[in-house]
Amino acid sequence: MRKIKMVQYGCGKMSAYTMRYAEEKGVKIVGAFDINPEIIGKDISAVIGDNKKRNVKIQSVDNFENFLQTHEVDVAVVTTTSIFAENYPIYEICARNGVNAISTCEEAFYAQNSNPKLAKKLDKLAKSTGCTICGSGYQDVFWGNLISVLAGATHKITKIKGKSSYNVEDYGISHAQVHGAGLTVKEFEKEVAANDNISNDERQKLINAGKFSPSYMWNVNGWLASKLGLHVTEQTQKCIPQIAKRDIKSSTLGMTIKKGDCTGMSAVVTTKTKEGIVIESQCIGKVYDTDEFDCNDWTIEGEPNTRVVIERPSTVELTCATVINRITELLCAEPGYTTTDQMCENFYKVQNLDKYIELVDCDDDCDGQCGGCHGHCE
Repeated sequence: MRKIKMVQYGCGKMSAYTMRYAEEKGVKIVGAFDINPEIIGKDISAVIGDNKKRNVKIQSVDNFENFLQTHEVDVAVVTTTSIFAENYPIYEICARNGVNAISTCEEAFYAQNSNPKLAKKLDKLAKSTGCTICGSGYQDVFWGNLISVLAGATHKITKIKGKSSYNVEDYGISHAQVHGAGLTVKEFEKEVAANDNISNDERQKLINAGKFSPSYMWNVNGWLASKLGLHVTEQTQKCIPQIAKRDIKSSTLGMTIKKGDCTGMSAVVTTKTKEGIVIESQCIGKVYDTDEFDCNDWTIEGEPNTRVVIERPSTVELTCATVINRITELLCAEPGYTTTDQMCENFYKVQNLDKYIELVDCDDDCDGQCGGCHGHCE
């Protein structure tokens, strides 16, 4: 049995946790890639934040595919942007070279209902090379599996209602920008909210064309419907600006958000199903004022009613720990773009990750049937 070999793609704020967590679970980091010239050439210890030299230098993303072709890699951990189409070239490189990949990209959690064209394309490519691509993170547990487990203790459900808030300062500039942080209200209405002032038919055309901009809960609602065996008949979303009550300094944006401008947004997604169950979820992502904190609040209405509230969750750390813990399920999953609703519930890995999966060197004639090679011998 050997260690799982991992590459890190995107060496920003999140990677400091994903790389450290991976190492502490027995994963061997063999490569790291970024676009930032200020960190390219540095040892990954500079990002992790300790003095332990790993002799793994951060490379330009231009070297990514060549590295996968010339090195043994089991999994790529991708911590970049939130949009599936923006990350697709990364996933495509991984899939083309038969390397499994797991991403913090929120849309990648369930892109089937927001960008089905690219989702199908990626699924076909990954299946052809025998690897698995998926998205995971905070939503996998706190907006997904936590709710489906509670649903399993419910006799009858009429509505699932959720609300979650998080500080976009913790995730990097692209995350803050996609929430409209720093925009004036007028700019927000034009650049963000206007995307939802359309009919269902117009929205579906955008989805089919891969030009729809989903809020995070759009994909969560689709994931929940799939996990619970529900059939979606209609889904809508509305994005509402969050307004600064005073000037707030944003280190991530490198600016001061003026009083009256947008600190971020609240996105409400409502999903109706053939079974009569309504899923209404809201995510609030913004630059926090001094008295604000993360919260996760979900209610299942029916018989009986159940509410769960988690105050001050460490959303960044929980996101990264979920992704690293998910590596074992990723390596055991069916090849393709296989979202986590098709996997078992995430669970705590008390041992090193390699203890939960057999990574063996296979004979060339095994035809990928041994399971240990995840199909790479086909």
